[in-house]
Amino acid sequence: MLFNRRNFVTIAKLAGTGKQLLRQFWYGTPAQMNVDLKGRDLLTLQNYTADELKYLLWMASDLKQRIKHKGENLPLMQGKSLAMIFEKRSTRTRLSAETGFALLGGHPSFLTTQDIHLGTNESLTDTARVLSSMTNAILARVYNHNDLHLMAKEATIPIINGLSDLYHPLQILADYLTLQEHYGGLKGLTIAWVGDGNNVLQSFMTSAAQLGMHLRIATPRGFEPDLRITKISEQNSKEYGTKLLLTTDPLEAADSANVLVTDTWVSMGQEEEKKERLKAFQGYQITMQTAKSAASNWTFLHCLPRKPEEVDDEVFYSPQSLVFQEAENRKWTIMAVMVSLLTDYSPQLQKPTF
Repeated sequence: MLFNRRNFVTIAKLAGTGKQLLRQFWYGTPAQMNVDLKGRDLLTLQNYTADELKYLLWMASDLKQRIKHKGENLPLMQGKSLAMIFEKRSTRTRLSAETGFALLGGHPSFLTTQDIHLGTNESLTDTARVLSSMTNAILARVYNHNDLHLMAKEATIPIINGLSDLYHPLQILADYLTLQEHYGGLKGLTIAWVGDGNNVLQSFMTSAAQLGMHLRIATPRGFEPDLRITKISEQNSKEYGTKLLLTTDPLEAADSANVLVTDTWVSMGQEEEKKERLKAFQGYQITMQTAKSAASNWTFLHCLPRKPEEVDDEVFYSPQSLVFQEAENRKWTIMAVMVSLLTDYSPQLQKPTF
């Protein structure tokens, strides 16, 4: 008998296990973790458990292996559409979301404040309700994190934070996937942050301890992370038995660290503060001198775009720099988020060691 999907359905029904077998055939083997993210929002990693974070990384690894390395076609978003609201310009977030969603067979729609009425003559509430009736999810890059909360309250579809003033969860998932690939695991790694107490750092602070990673943070006085988020990070470290250090000394933060991380010192919307900020951050450039304090297996991360005052060329283009692998992984982690929030697909790849 010729084996095809119609015959498989018949066999599955006769075996009395149609639903389970069909799910394995279409979506892959059942997940080995008790995780169900379908329909959830992703506003901050703080709202995700350790198992849920691991599941997203597992999903990203699975999609990358099947699509990139095996050349498989997985139209998991066929018939689905994504609204992408961008109040700020973007390279990696926009491209990774657009190309990733399209690669999965879906239709992404890129919307700036010049393209839609948001903030001009239509409220955020009305926009969220309208988009809920026409699309399956909203990815929003906004200035004010509270706008995401309002959108999540009014929308009936998942809301995904593409960046806000408080958090950048999609970036951190990409960073974790990159470190997972490089080190073969995350537990026990020490991450040293040298720079501004911004949204990228604050996403590390609300998730690293859950995955067993230590944080050493150096920021200039007056540029520390949000106090409320610092308290959350301290609580997480106690709960998960990890170490947290906050200092103003970049070399102290880098001491024995596996991962050196920095970001822009002048974010979008802070251009008027540039002169003041560059003065405050003198001595915070990551160089090979900084790396001498780090562990022998140190690596470097930067979410890009990068400026030379933040990290010199010797480190940025060194073999230890993972920045371009990190940039690509934004695509696979965003795809993992979309698939997890919108479908019943489960990873087929063996679960990685975290």
